Amino acid sequence: MRIAIIGGGPAGLYFATLWKKRHPDAQVHVYEQNPADATFGFGVVFSDRALEFLRGDDPETHDLITPAMETWQDMTLIHRGETVTIDGVGFSSIGRLKLLQLMQERALAVGAELHFETVLRSVDDLPEADLIIAADGINSIVRRSYEGDFQTSLSYLPNKFAWYGVETPFNSLTQTFIETEYGPVNAHHYRYTPEMSTFLVECERETWERAGFATMSDEASRVLCSELFADTLRGKPLISNNSSWRNFPQLWSDRWSHLNMVLVGDALHTAHFSIGSGTRLAMEDVIALVGALEAEPGDIRAALTRYEAERRPIVEKIVAAATKSARWYEDFAAHMQLTPQEFGYSYMTRSGRVDDDRLRQLAPNFMADYEAAKA
Repeated sequence: MRIAIIGGGPAGLYFATLWKKRHPDAQVHVYEQNPADATFGFGVVFSDRALEFLRGDDPETHDLITPAMETWQDMTLIHRGETVTIDGVGFSSIGRLKLLQLMQERALAVGAELHFETVLRSVDDLPEADLIIAADGINSIVRRSYEGDFQTSLSYLPNKFAWYGVETPFNSLTQTFIETEYGPVNAHHYRYTPEMSTFLVECERETWERAGFATMSDEASRVLCSELFADTLRGKPLISNNSSWRNFPQLWSDRWSHLNMVLVGDALHTAHFSIGSGTRLAMEDVIALVGALEAEPGDIRAALTRYEAERRPIVEKIVAAATKSARWYEDFAAHMQLTPQEFGYSYMTRSGRVDDDRLRQLAPNFMADYEAAKA
């Protein structure tokens, strides 16, 4: 089989590796527009649950990336200057570039052919292929060329955010909520190496406008965000990497394949970053696609139909939870009126996936403190 993969991110590299390893006679080509050592953003985070899924589905990849990860077992909320610890909510993180390097090495080792700095203007620029996999993210040329056939919808959430890094290693995945002269601002931050952390700044549009971010340069925005979170950053300046303000794109494709083309990851759907499932979803899409192709050997159309039928219900649940989580952030100014313990409870139950019984099992110390304060 001749397979062309557009996009050399985690999803594209992962499919290339899994398929070529299992089917060494296949011709597998990955086309990526950026250089091999280029990436945007900083760290990638995985929940303990996501890593357990990966361990079960693909222990080799799990064992490859986990030694390069930073891990922690608690989550921290900073609200009104007080610290609320959510015990038992484990996460791990890895630098995005490090993750890509590991996956590039593995794809090359099994014989996949990687073509970097290759800009495709349309699907017609590809050599003839039996299967085309669109793993090229939100701006996928495959999906954008056939949006009507994929029945794609795209909207943007109202909050503004900018993604930075900082040379400050935080002890856990932390949410810091502060009140500024412009309005409430939030930062999502976590370390991904012993020295470096991701630091994402988020606020409501009204706060963004009052602060003047709408007319600031990216550099001026970086400086002001560094000043607003100076205490949290421990005096270190924020670091930019394509760190412009944006709105989160809420994308969904109601058809997952068209002819011999199929979508995976952010080319197919997005899930708000507040539940940390983007990379996990993309990799699990790939596992499902590989399974469907192997279950329907020689019949690509049947395999793509099977992929959507089996994978879609799972993705819909996660995306729905991510959307509920995003809505909570759109009103975090109101949530900040709660006491720290109430705020923590509101945060942990925001997606609708965690009820009181689940929270008692997941974070018994936090839940005991919350229920004592409530009583």
